[in-house]
Amino acid sequence: MGQILAGWSAQGQCRGIVGTVFGKNARPAVAAGLLVCPLAAVGCAGVAEGPEVATSTLTVTRTHTTTAPPPVPPAPSAADRVPEDLRQKVASLMVVGVSNYDQARFALDQGVGGLIIPSWADPALLTEEGRNINALRAEYGRPFSVAVDFEGGRVQRHTQVFGEWMPPRGLAHQPDGVIRGTGYDIGRSLRAHGVNVDYAPLLDLDVASLDIVGDRSFGTDPGEVARVAGLFAQGLVDAGVTPTFKHFPGHGRASGDTHLALAVTPVLADLEALDMLPYATVLRRHPGASVMMGHVIVPGLGGGDVPSSLNPEAYRILREGDYPGGVPFDGVIVTDDLSGMRGITDYRPTPDAVRDAIASGADQALWSSGADIPLIIDGVTAAVLAGAIPAERIDAAAERTQRQLIAVGL
Repeated sequence: MGQILAGWSAQGQCRGIVGTVFGKNARPAVAAGLLVCPLAAVGCAGVAEGPEVATSTLTVTRTHTTTAPPPVPPAPSAADRVPEDLRQKVASLMVVGVSNYDQARFALDQGVGGLIIPSWADPALLTEEGRNINALRAEYGRPFSVAVDFEGGRVQRHTQVFGEWMPPRGLAHQPDGVIRGTGYDIGRSLRAHGVNVDYAPLLDLDVASLDIVGDRSFGTDPGEVARVAGLFAQGLVDAGVTPTFKHFPGHGRASGDTHLALAVTPVLADLEALDMLPYATVLRRHPGASVMMGHVIVPGLGGGDVPSSLNPEAYRILREGDYPGGVPFDGVIVTDDLSGMRGITDYRPTPDAVRDAIASGADQALWSSGADIPLIIDGVTAAVLAGAIPAERIDAAAERTQRQLIAVGL
C-alpha cells in the first residue's frame, strides 16, 4: 500500500511532497508518526520500529510561477475625450433635432455631440432594429447624447414608444415613492430606446396663470416644487438618465409664452426672491444634472433687453450661485430651442443665436430644426479663430459635456 503525504514547514508553507512506501506488515503507527513528523525529520524518533519495514523518501520541490495580469489602462478622463481638432470640438457642443435615421447619421457625420428627438420625428428612429438610436451608437462608436422633452402630461413625446404618465401637477400630490418611481419608470423607458437626457423636470412656478406653465408646474411654492422635482430627478438618475432643470432664471411670471413671442419677467430682484429659489435646493442635491437656460428678458440682468439665453450675466449668476441660497454650478447648461421659438428667433437668427449663446456661456446650443449644421459649426469655429469666443470657453464646455456622458456610462 502506498500513500502520498504533504510536508509543511513550521511557518505553514508547503515545502514539497514526501512519498512513503510501507511494507505489508507496516503498523498504523508508522503512518501516524509520519503525519506529525516535520519534513526535515522524516527519519525522526517519533516513528516506531517494526519488522520488515522498508522506508524510502522522495522529495520534490515545486516551483509556482504566478503571472500578473496586464495592467488595466485607466478610463479616459473627460478632458481626454475632448476632440483636439477645433471644428470637431465646436461640433461637440451642438444638440440638433433629427427626424429620421438618415438625418441622424448626417448630423453625427458632422461631429455633433447631441441629438434631440422632436415630436415630429419618425418613431422608427426609436424602434426600427438596425436603424434606430441604439444602432447609431453601435455604428459610430463614440459617445453622444440623445435628448427628449418628457415631463408627463402635456409634454411627453412619442407616447406610443415611451408610454404615458400623469401631468407634473398631479404627480406632485402623490407619495414620495410614486414621484421617484415615476421618474425611474420614465427614465427606464427612455434609456431602453437610446435616450440619455430628459429635458425635465420643470422648476417654473405656476404663480401667474400662464397657459404655457399651468399643470406642467409642480406648484406655486418654491420649496415644494424643489422637493418634488428633486424626487423626480433622482428617479431619472436611478435609471441612467440625466435630468434637466428648466427654465432658468424662471418663466413662471413672464409676460407671455416664449414659443410665440419675446417675453419679459419681473425685475431681477423679484426673480431672486422667488423664481430662482428652487434651483438653490435641487442643484445642491443634483450637481450632475443639466440646467436649461430660457429665453426670457429680465430687467436688470446685465445690460440691455437681451434674452437670458444670450446674456452672459445669466450664465455668470448660475455658474457662481450668485442668488439667494445658490451654489456654484459646474454642470452642463443647455439653451432652450434656438430655432423653433419666436422668443429668440424674433431677436436673432439661429446661426447667430448659436454663436452668441456659446460665447455667453452655454455648453450646448440646441436647435430643433437641425438646419444648417455645417454652416453653424463653421460660424462658431470662425468666431473662435477670430478671437470673438475664447478658446478656453470652448474647452470648458466640451469637457463638461463629456463629463456628463461619462456619468451615465456613455
